[in-house]
Amino acid sequence: MTKILIGLTSHADLGGLRETGYYLPEAAHPWHVFTEAGAEVDFASVAGGEPPVDGVDLTDPIQKAFTEDPAVRERIGATPRFADLDPAGYDAVVFAGGHGAMWDFPSDPGLRAFARDLYERGGVVAAVCHGPAALIGLTLSDGTPLVAGKRVAGFTNSEEAAVGLTGVVPFLLQSRLEELGGKHEGAGDWEPYVVTDGRLVTGQNPASSTAVAEAVLDALSK
Repeated sequence: MTKILIGLTSHADLGGLRETGYYLPEAAHPWHVFTEAGAEVDFASVAGGEPPVDGVDLTDPIQKAFTEDPAVRERIGATPRFADLDPAGYDAVVFAGGHGAMWDFPSDPGLRAFARDLYERGGVVAAVCHGPAALIGLTLSDGTPLVAGKRVAGFTNSEEAAVGLTGVVPFLLQSRLEELGGKHEGAGDWEPYVVTDGRLVTGQNPASSTAVAEAVLDALSK
């Protein structure tokens, strides 16, 4: 059975403005796609335990199903740390966004080691919205940034400005990906946009979550 990990932030403070965390639809929609395809889905976070959540909209039937699923509630309520997991047990990892990811994804050595090992074993690494913050500190064994020379998407500078958080986040995701040699691509604000470059799959914003998951399954099938 295909086994996929959804990675979540443990950071709850949006620069002192309000609480944040992982963005619920960016976990729920991939979970739905993967489970419908018969894959097994696990969850992990930077600090372990129950991660903080943001962006909850229970009028969305998929988010509602996610929050009410007993297996999901059990796993989300007691996530392992990335450092506690064996990458050999997974075929892919999807890093969900939410602004919290901008603070703790880039600096977590457990996350970096997990994703590097999974990728170098032939697995798929994916991220959506602010989830590509996980790629900022991610280098291959030879020291090359994973994103160097690759086509990537992520929350754009324009979108960050549109939500008024350009001066709040610790860095601009699009700019940092470009600084690391990533070939950033994007669509208009809030339009779904997904890029696949080999075994790296990235999506621009929450609207891209379902298509990112579908692209992960497509990459795994190859």
